[in-house]
Amino acid sequence: MADPRHVRLLIVGSGPAGYTAAVYAARAMLAPVLIQGMEPGGQLTTTTEVENWPGDLSVQGPDLMVRMEAHAREMGAEIVTDLVTRLDLSRRPFRAETDSGQAWLADAVILATGARAKWLGIPSEEKYKGFGVSACATCDGFFYRGQEIVVVGGGNTAVEEALFLTNFATKVTLVHRRDSLRAEKILQDRLFKHPKIAVIWNHEVEEVLGDQGVTGVRIRDVATGATQVVPATGFFVAIGHAPASELVQGQLELHNGGYVKVESGSTHTSVPGVFAAGDLTDHVYRQAVTSAGMGCMAALDAERWLAAQPASHIGETLNTTKDPSPAFSHY
Repeated sequence: MADPRHVRLLIVGSGPAGYTAAVYAARAMLAPVLIQGMEPGGQLTTTTEVENWPGDLSVQGPDLMVRMEAHAREMGAEIVTDLVTRLDLSRRPFRAETDSGQAWLADAVILATGARAKWLGIPSEEKYKGFGVSACATCDGFFYRGQEIVVVGGGNTAVEEALFLTNFATKVTLVHRRDSLRAEKILQDRLFKHPKIAVIWNHEVEEVLGDQGVTGVRIRDVATGATQVVPATGFFVAIGHAPASELVQGQLELHNGGYVKVESGSTHTSVPGVFAAGDLTDHVYRQAVTSAGMGCMAALDAERWLAAQPASHIGETLNTTKDPSPAFSHY
């Protein structure tokens, strides 16, 4: 393993939160290092048109993230293509170990690891992953040109995926377990008006059917229990996302199913010197623009916290346990 590198501020994860934090931290002369993670750019790299990013009537998600990364580099942030596999927050400087074998010591850390797609958890879903089952329409939609597709979900992600897949499929069936969608009204309007899209209400997916690949999806009426098979060669799961908080389980206070808890109105976590931003902390809004805003907040919080630290605090063992106290304390 290479000798550890010591930095003032380490940003773990990219996406709108991480890159914005890097821009602000670089401008504050903190010489931040950002480790991108497994999916540089985060969830926006798997979306198509983004129509709610201020200043752009329409922009491709991957293009937006390329611009944000370039902005962070231009400001002076060091961007590292690597994956943090272990993070020790029990003492300062904090220690991160990466997949490449490089270790990092950091006086402060900003966590921006985001969230990842949820799956239904049924055996047949796992069986056909990569053979007709996907959670990314923009990644895999092209393979279903001229075919029929089923999408499961009821939020923005599901509706956006269904609409995007109409570019390839002859028919898209959206299956939702309730009788109304949670998606934004403008998206719902587009969905209901699209001639290629059919919606099946009050049904759950019971099994993905297939042989060498997917041939259909068996769904069940949540009220009557009656089942039916929807023919399809592609099945897309769009039921939301779970926070990528595995690195800090048992070290930071989590809530609402694994989201990192931050002090209200800030990005301070339960460990002083560790800050969190974006979808890792946000179970309510989950928007690119709010993630970017939190990235700004995290950089400013980190800058102020670092400026207030006496040199004697470096190397200090912290009182972190498997059950962190819900109280927040800052130096």
